[in-house]
Amino acid sequence: MDFLYFLIVGAIAGWLGSLLFKGSGSGLIMNIVLGIVGAIVGGWLFGQFGMAAGSLLGSIITAAIGAFIVMWIASLISGRR
Repeated sequence: MDFLYFLIVGAIAGWLGSLLFKGSGSGLIMNIVLGIVGAIVGGWLFGQFGMAAGSLLGSIITAAIGAFIVMWIASLISGRR
């Protein structure tokens, strides 16, 4: 059950990050990957500031911000948006 929760939160967070960055989602699998990577990046970043997500909504927001940052860095590296 935890794995399903992990995938659902990743999909929602990836979709939100994609929506914020480019105005649309990136597809289910890519949204899940973005959400998971975004959760790692966002968790690390917020941890550096002494902040932590304590709830489901906080986890989704943290992962979505992380996904946005991952997409932003990828666009800088590839030179396209």
